Amino acid sequence: MEENKVNNVINIIKDMNIKDKLRLGICLSKSDWANILYNKTEMYDKFDTMLKEVDEEYRTTLINFGHSKYFIINFTMAKIMEMEQDERNKVALYLVNNLY
Repeated sequence: MEENKVNNVINIIKDMNIKDKLRLGICLSKSDWANILYNKTEMYDKFDTMLKEVDEEYRTTLINFGHSKYFIINFTMAKIMEMEQDERNKVALYLVNNLY
């Protein structure tokens, strides 16, 4: 069951475009609840820099990721929050490796 949850979230991430993957990475690295084991500050800085390079809206305005425009990000974050700690870390590791 555990691998099924992880695989489902990874499949959602695979279907995202690069901007949404970076937005998810930012949300994941800013979330205190996710409590991932990796260096969240370093992850945030890298995702932030990369997203500023590809998304003019992010670079020029304040973004509210809670907005319904970002449903897929919020849905994925909710799925991640339902997971156990080791499952969250697997998803975070996949996301980081997929973006670098």
